[in-house]
Amino acid sequence: MDLYRAHVLVCGGKECTDANSEAIINIFNKELKKQGLEKEVQVIKTGCFNLCHAGPICIVYPEGAFYSQVKTTDVPVIVQEHLVKGKIVKDLLYKGSFEKGIVSSLNNVDFYKKQTRIALRNCGVIDPENIKEYIAMGGYQALGKVLTEMEPMEVVKAVQESGLRGRGGGGFPTGKKWEFAHKIKDDQKYVVCNADEGDPGAFMDRSILEGDPHAVVEAMTIAGYAIGASEGYVYVRAEYPIAVKRLKIAIKQAKELGLLGENIFNTGFNFDLKIRLGAGAFVCGEETALLNSIEGKRGMPRPRPPFPAIKGLWMKPTLLSNVETYANIPQIILKGADWFSSIGTVKSKGTKVFALTGKINNTGLVEIPMGTTLREVIYDIGGGIPNGKKFKAVQTGGPSGGCITKDHLDTPIDYDNLIELSSMMGSGGMVVMDEDNCMVDVAKFFLEFTMDESCGKCPPCRIGTKRMYELLEKMTNGEAQPGDIEKLEELAYNIKASALCGLGQSAPNPILSTLRFFRDEYEAHVNDKRCPAGVCQGLLTFTIDAELCKKCGICANKCPVECISGEKGKVVYSIDKNKCIKCGACLEACPFKAIKKG
Repeated sequence: MDLYRAHVLVCGGKECTDANSEAIINIFNKELKKQGLEKEVQVIKTGCFNLCHAGPICIVYPEGAFYSQVKTTDVPVIVQEHLVKGKIVKDLLYKGSFEKGIVSSLNNVDFYKKQTRIALRNCGVIDPENIKEYIAMGGYQALGKVLTEMEPMEVVKAVQESGLRGRGGGGFPTGKKWEFAHKIKDDQKYVVCNADEGDPGAFMDRSILEGDPHAVVEAMTIAGYAIGASEGYVYVRAEYPIAVKRLKIAIKQAKELGLLGENIFNTGFNFDLKIRLGAGAFVCGEETALLNSIEGKRGMPRPRPPFPAIKGLWMKPTLLSNVETYANIPQIILKGADWFSSIGTVKSKGTKVFALTGKINNTGLVEIPMGTTLREVIYDIGGGIPNGKKFKAVQTGGPSGGCITKDHLDTPIDYDNLIELSSMMGSGGMVVMDEDNCMVDVAKFFLEFTMDESCGKCPPCRIGTKRMYELLEKMTNGEAQPGDIEKLEELAYNIKASALCGLGQSAPNPILSTLRFFRDEYEAHVNDKRCPAGVCQGLLTFTIDAELCKKCGICANKCPVECISGEKGKVVYSIDKNKCIKCGACLEACPFKAIKKG
């Protein structure tokens, strides 16, 4: 076996791959060969390090030098200075990884300090396309344990006692699902993984599949043993080519080593996995629509009950969870239910992965213990709001969630607390907004997404979301009438109560939460025909401050409709509001900040 004096770990997640990390890897190998170091230094393509704004990332061990935003031109410098001369290239280090002249390890970087990585434990640590590296990190030990030491019901009880709840959005106790599926007697049962995350900005499941696919393979095999299933399906978005590729490799490697397929660990237990690609329909994230899609039918929800654990795939008992939920299972088996339940809050155990995006300095994935406050996530981990702007709200739960205000920054994050704030955990989207965001416009953005993605099966969702969107459009265009806010609110509650599936029922959530906390902004749009944030174009007005105007005529020259008049060097310029198309060209052009937007 080759022994290396140093390892260079390069991020191979989607974002860094898009930013040329493949070329960075190739140049590392080329430069190392040029220096005769190819047998001393190994370059490893890992999964996502989850600190996305700092990518492409590479970490050189054993020192733990954390290089960020690496360019192809930086690679020869790192090889020559660090790997040949032994001098860390300080100018290329991530700012949070260098303290008092000593390069910190990954866990000492500020972004990771308050995180507890269970589902993401191997992301950025191992080569996801090498099963031996997963095994070296304790992989498949949990599967070996359950097959050789535990009865199926013992496995179910371990999951129950851990307190793990579904990480896909609903938060249903995972152990209860396992128990239902275990107790049902049938000649065929199935285990299904929902990897069809469609929330805007969400990439938790994708990152796990890209960085640690064997964790899901192992967990689903454990689940198959626990409920008596011999077959499983991973339903993954076709838009995730890297995840699909690595999942295929993981399944193939597991079969080659006898960890998947027939007679696993010589115990007589058989379990096989297949991949089904989704076609990008958001509604297929709903479990019954997903099952229809696997069966080759149109992805539309089924009425419940019966629930999938009773009658699921091909009307057989089916255990269905998302990627993150399964990723916790091997560690629960290895470290024990008590260990997992000691993390988090009374009713929300363990950790949760969030995709931290929007108006935030440190974008990426964060895995935090349940009970961590929003303030800790946004300021301690996320690094606060860029450009000195004020925090306004954070949307959790994606288009099915709601907005939480600055008054609730110290709220511990768990399932129940977020629901009390008219939001939800969802799959883990967390979009941060600052003072420049209009909350009516935000509600419209999320509603437009769910309206477009409605499968059309039930009238409340098919028709109701369209009517709500029309009301919001009137508000942002300055065409709303008194009483429209009340109409919108009533419609939202009716749809929430009557839509067929969870996606339709949760579609009004962004409206209801913004109405609850930002009703004054709705009233300004309707009653005053004004957008307080200056976002909604239909309500904008542009004026010229006579005292600041230098009579230079730059604004008039930039106006595409010639609505600005004045005389250069003599007469202050003014804007004809009836002709103005509110394009903002004058605002951008004026070097003296004389143009005011309101």
